Amino acid sequence: MPFKILVVDDDLGTRLSISDYLELSGYSVIMADNGQDGLAMVKANYPDLIVTDIVMPRLNGYELVRQVRQQPHFRLLPVILLTARTKTQERILGYQSGCDLYLPKPFELEELAAAIRNLLERSRIIKSEYLLSYQDNLDALPSAKTLTESKSVAHQNNSSELFSSLTTREQEVLELLTYGLSNADIGNKLHLSPRTVEKYVSSLLKKTETSNRAELVRFAIKHGLVE
Repeated sequence: MPFKILVVDDDLGTRLSISDYLELSGYSVIMADNGQDGLAMVKANYPDLIVTDIVMPRLNGYELVRQVRQQPHFRLLPVILLTARTKTQERILGYQSGCDLYLPKPFELEELAAAIRNLLERSRIIKSEYLLSYQDNLDALPSAKTLTESKSVAHQNNSSELFSSLTTREQEVLELLTYGLSNADIGNKLHLSPRTVEKYVSSLLKKTETSNRAELVRFAIKHGLVE
């Protein structure tokens, strides 16, 4: 599968020139003409890298990067900021927002492509090392089968209406949440997609009337929903 690049720029000519060049280079390209649509496309398409302008309607590039970085799944997503603004303070703002590279306009497409190759390779190495570092911890956790068995015993000993309302899968997700795992890690353990895990988490928040994961874990421990 080719790498997927999101290009966000309100200038049609810039979007098309970058898109055409990257597609000829073997990448899959998706585009947005403003920051708000760009943010929605990040959440919907999970791109491998973002190339974005700064001055755009609805949501500028700085805020786009900041909001992307607030999502746990996209903390390592490479981002290149493109802009005609070249003052030092503006470059500092770009890096403070969380971008990986600040490329001033005008730029050569070959230079952009080289930067993209470099960032994608670095991202691949970081992700590989990240997964390896967590593999031992994941292997040390109880298996999904063990979790199901332990929750079955707990179910027999706890007759509360709330606990009875939880499905087996919700019990498994809740147990793994107490280990501080992300949706991706829980999904790997239970063979689910991150989006499916998020649906279970949302259901748990609703059933326990809690507003975030920290409150959910505290509630679960306090009421004996987890061991």
